Amino acid sequence: MRRDMRDFFRKKQYTIAAACVAAALLGAAGIYAFSGKGSTPEEPKEQTAQIETEEKKIETAKNTEKDTEEKKETKSASAVIKPARNNQQEKFDWEEEEKEELPQIAQADTEVTPEEESAEEPEETVETTANVNSARELHFSADTGLSWPVSGAVILNYSMDKTVYFSTLDQYKYNPAIIIAGNVNEKVQAAASGTITDISTNEVTGCTVTMDLGDGYQAVYGQLKEVPYKAGAYVEAGNTIGFVNEPTKYYSLEGSNLYFELLKDGTPVDPVEYFSAE
Repeated sequence: MRRDMRDFFRKKQYTIAAACVAAALLGAAGIYAFSGKGSTPEEPKEQTAQIETEEKKIETAKNTEKDTEEKKETKSASAVIKPARNNQQEKFDWEEEEKEELPQIAQADTEVTPEEESAEEPEETVETTANVNSARELHFSADTGLSWPVSGAVILNYSMDKTVYFSTLDQYKYNPAIIIAGNVNEKVQAAASGTITDISTNEVTGCTVTMDLGDGYQAVYGQLKEVPYKAGAYVEAGNTIGFVNEPTKYYSLEGSNLYFELLKDGTPVDPVEYFSAE
């Protein structure tokens, strides 16, 4: 019997399978139909209403965003245009201020401040002093006498009647001045009061100062440095007119010294005869 049943199921297995599939389909169709009948007809309307509401919200949001963008563009355009007007206004104001300042500047140029007046006063004082010095009456004579410009010993005497020996040159020459030994940087004092007529430099006596003493007399100081005066200055006797410098190549063996020459009407005279006894 069991065998017969197995044979039966084997022969009918496709039919049974088809029947099961059909039953499954019928069950699924029933469930779908039942679920469709269970829903109320109002639900599609509510869903439609919700969809419309959402669409309106979306459209409203889009419109709002569009209005906001338009306002931003309008504001940006206004901000761009406004500076242009401000620049024009500033340019106009600047031109007006410049017109008002021009007369003030012109007036300021013509006015002289107290500082400028005080700055001009020394020039007038210098000119006045120079005029007084140039107008000063200078007098010198043997009785007036000279003071020694440095304290050293005379290493080469004045000699215009016979020649004297110059060690550096290794020859005999006439000497229109006296050569006084002095230390480098030693002060050189004016031997007499007078006005400086020339300050120049030459290869023999280096920096040289010439002074007018008056009455045809002149004093010449050579081998100097750091002269604190200019030509035209009046110097009192005893004032420092410079300092002893290194000797030129013409006096290298004689050593540092002061070249001092005295002239009367352009002719050299012996300065020693005019020095005051001490």
